Amino acid sequence: MTPTSPTFTAPGITTVEAAGLINTLQERLSALNDLHLTLKHIHWNVVGPNFIGVHEMLDPQVELVRGYADVLAERIATLGGSPRGTASAIESERTWDDYSLSRDTAQAHLAALDIVYDGFIASHRQAIAATGDPDPVTQDIFISQTAELEKFQWFVRAHLESAAGSLPEGSSHTERGAAATVR
Repeated sequence: MTPTSPTFTAPGITTVEAAGLINTLQERLSALNDLHLTLKHIHWNVVGPNFIGVHEMLDPQVELVRGYADVLAERIATLGGSPRGTASAIESERTWDDYSLSRDTAQAHLAALDIVYDGFIASHRQAIAATGDPDPVTQDIFISQTAELEKFQWFVRAHLESAAGSLPEGSSHTERGAAATVR
């Protein structure tokens, strides 16, 4: 996305600062929209003995992530930008791979989702670091969202974790690789 300088912004933030914040917010907005779709995709495609527990665990995650996207879109508008919430915005902002599993077991999807959350949360943490100066308000939004996303990842990991506290996907860095460790 090529930012355009807003003609107005929040008091105390210059239009140049706002343009940078809007860029960061837009990338995270697209990521949240993609995460919402990924969570719903998993919700529809999970099978196996733990189906209902995982299926129902994902709905609150979907709703909260959709709400987070709305918060970021409204912050973009507050800073004088125009939020882009289209499928093409997701595609043009994407620096991550599309979710790679279709119909699969609950454990496979959860192992893959753990990898998704790893990348997503790391990117949100980068947004935290990038926004505190000049805008602690935007930074606070990212901080509160990250806290809840980390809790969701904990829920996912609780389904995967052994009694000794280890995760089966170990050093896997891909969704398919993580899924293969639990099949």
